[in-house]
Amino acid sequence: MTDSPEDPPSRLRVRPYTVTRGRTESQVDLGLETMIRSTNDQASGKVVAEKKAIVELCQQPQSVAEISAHLKLPLQVAKVLVGDLVVEGRVATNSGSAQSDGRPDLALLERVLDGLQSL
Repeated sequence: MTDSPEDPPSRLRVRPYTVTRGRTESQVDLGLETMIRSTNDQASGKVVAEKKAIVELCQQPQSVAEISAHLKLPLQVAKVLVGDLVVEGRVATNSGSAQSDGRPDLALLERVLDGLQSL
């Protein structure tokens, strides 16, 4: 089956475990709703195409779930790659999504509810 001109081809051309080098867990604890944004740090050396795409996509903050959907990556693969990028300092997480008592921010909960209702 070939992709039609209207359908963008899947970005992941190899098995997910190849992209993550067999890892299934991220080095960083990331929730689906964790907002990710690119930093100004430039990559040094060889960069995996999927990581480069994540950095480019996150010029505007994106949630981990949005990254997975936009790049057509399995969610766990996106988490592992984003975790790598956080450790490398190429992207940062928005740690301000919880109140001081540890509960999620009301605006975050409203965005999640809106997203669920749109499904």
